[in-house]
Amino acid sequence: VDREERPDIDDVYMTACQLSGGRSCGWPLNVFAMPDGRPVWAGTYFPKKDWMNILNTFADKQKTSPQELEQYASQLTQGIQTSELIPKREGAFDFTPEKLDGIYEKYISTIDFKEGGRKGAPKFPMPNNYDFLLRYYYKTKNTRAFEAVDLTLTKLAMGGIYDQIGGGFARYSTDGMWKVPHFEKMLYDNGQLISLYAQAYSFTKNPMYKDVIEQSLTFVERELLDKSGGFYSSLDADSDGEEGKYYVWTKNEIDSILGDEQLAKIFDDYYEVKKRGNWEKGQNILYRRTGDKDFAGKFDLTEAALKTKLKKASDKLLAARENRVHPGLDDKILTAWNALMLKGYVDAYKALDNEKYREMALTNAKFITTKAMDKDFRLNRNFKDGKSSINAFLDDYALTIQAFTALYEITFDEQWLKTADGLAAYAIQHFYDKENGFFNYTSDVDPALIARKQELSDNVIPGSNSSMARALFTLGTYLYKPDYIQMAGQMLHSVEPNIVENENPTFF
Repeated sequence: VDREERPDIDDVYMTACQLSGGRSCGWPLNVFAMPDGRPVWAGTYFPKKDWMNILNTFADKQKTSPQELEQYASQLTQGIQTSELIPKREGAFDFTPEKLDGIYEKYISTIDFKEGGRKGAPKFPMPNNYDFLLRYYYKTKNTRAFEAVDLTLTKLAMGGIYDQIGGGFARYSTDGMWKVPHFEKMLYDNGQLISLYAQAYSFTKNPMYKDVIEQSLTFVERELLDKSGGFYSSLDADSDGEEGKYYVWTKNEIDSILGDEQLAKIFDDYYEVKKRGNWEKGQNILYRRTGDKDFAGKFDLTEAALKTKLKKASDKLLAARENRVHPGLDDKILTAWNALMLKGYVDAYKALDNEKYREMALTNAKFITTKAMDKDFRLNRNFKDGKSSINAFLDDYALTIQAFTALYEITFDEQWLKTADGLAAYAIQHFYDKENGFFNYTSDVDPALIARKQELSDNVIPGSNSSMARALFTLGTYLYKPDYIQMAGQMLHSVEPNIVENENPTFF
């Protein structure tokens, strides 16, 4: 099962793993289940010998005491069905600025004010968290909040997690300095980060942020754009059997390709390239430690002249890199991830006023409405080889509503608000749980799993309920629909105690 195509299955059985032993749970996830799908036990990776022993243990258990397996399955299923459920909270709406300040204080205490991001390693970009800090800064003018965003975005852009010559971000950094990435590139990360850099650029006019936006969108169009107007999901970390091989260099390779001793010296110094390598096996990951102004002075160059020389070198190396074995491409097209990328193009257009970005946003929106949406506003989750095979989930609806509402903001074409409204109405009809006021992750028209889960907290992708709340609030404001606004407010009201009282900052 592809967990990106079926996150509903992943969520149910990952919860089973977490409840059935407390061990570290990840992927690949292996589940022992009854014929009706109720899990008995789950775990991640097992060496061959352990795997055979586990299989024999369960086979023996089925023969000698099947009632125990039935009991395990019933207890585990009950735990899955009740996990993470939040009841509907009655009473008046009482979310105050002081409570927001408390949430901010808890989160800001986790920030690494030396290297950006959260303290420790590995480091994930988590752009939705910095979107919160940016909005908090806009509301309160708390400069510490903006410093956290500005530092993190600067360190990300200078780090090895960012493809310095090709644009685009890898999924996470294995170290605490953003230097050594897990080289996989995900569409959802890049869409969100482009949005975040665009919003930050609107505040700062930082030219580095503009470069990141432009280079990352160039990467997306070069590597992830399908002729249909949809965007592919990801590029693997590996190529030719080695992680990162496509992206790393020896000093001799760089110097030979550039063929200009002075240009090579500038490039090597700028990107911390060493004769012995700055990573494994004499290889170099390109990353930066010095700002352009200070570095240009070291070589008696203007910043503009430095930028020209670096572009010349980067273009040569990028052309040479194209001749390498490319990372594997996951060419499935997922609606929710495309909506994040569509929103990235909208935000880039708002920040940079580049008409091409507006046209790309419209092209992708047309893809979603013609290839991923039916006339009754039912969405499909996936698209590959000209067809879709899976009904959409709540994040597909919530993020597409947000993207289409944002598209209206740069086109003033009301068809996008009307389409967003149709999607919202469909989601309310088929996903909304009237009892607790939240949305189920799966539709009521789909075959039921052992539990209908509700996604209530953010991960690398914003949580589908918080995304839906934001979507309904914005759409309700534009369309003068107080029921949408009330629904969003009730969701916040119900989840508020969990946000305010949680000692570990969690976004909902």
